[in-house]
Amino acid sequence: MQLKDKWALITGSTRGIGQQVAFGLAQQGCNIIVHGRKIEHAEQTLDRLKEYPVQTLVVAGELGNVEQENAFIDTILKQLGHIDILYNNAAIMSQWSDSIYNIPMSEWQRVFEVNLFSLIRISNRFIPIMKQRNWGRVINLSTGMRDTPQLAPYSLSKAALDKYTLDLVSDCKDSNVLVNAVDPGWLRTNLGGEYADYEVESVLPGALIPALLDDFSTSGEIYQAQDYSLQK
Repeated sequence: MQLKDKWALITGSTRGIGQQVAFGLAQQGCNIIVHGRKIEHAEQTLDRLKEYPVQTLVVAGELGNVEQENAFIDTILKQLGHIDILYNNAAIMSQWSDSIYNIPMSEWQRVFEVNLFSLIRISNRFIPIMKQRNWGRVINLSTGMRDTPQLAPYSLSKAALDKYTLDLVSDCKDSNVLVNAVDPGWLRTNLGGEYADYEVESVLPGALIPALLDDFSTSGEIYQAQDYSLQK
């Protein structure tokens, strides 16, 4: 119960991987900030979270929309003053292309705006406060996608995110803010599709490991959630 009374923001936690992470952290006693595009999308997640003795807060905003991002961040900081865990889960998939050479620049920009730039803006608001408080866990969702140039904007946005994760590690090295990534595996979600290898529930407990690390311990790792799956 080392996460009791901590607050976690999980972006995109109204469904899919983010929803599973919310349930898993709540089982550890962590208070949950549920984020989605619209407030009403959080209803199912909130109903399940009632099973656990934790507090919840719901915020809404479209990632990639700077005004909406700032609005939900301001709401969190006004009500709580800080967060302890930032779980950057939300992302969008790029449109399938017949060739990497035919992907329009507008598609690259659309995907990078949500998968990388919005994440950076959110991190810029919360991580400095974590450093001031000398406690924080930052978890970025990575990918194991390989050899799929038709979806290059998605996989390259995640590769850039992996590099950004390492830069955050270097910046936070003298604090108790640990920054790691999770590769969830190919999961049957709205983003992963119906032909993916694993059920979304298999992301637990592996996806929780970076949130449960001891103080001043591991940073800069990409944890493979399926290595810890209980469904195998």
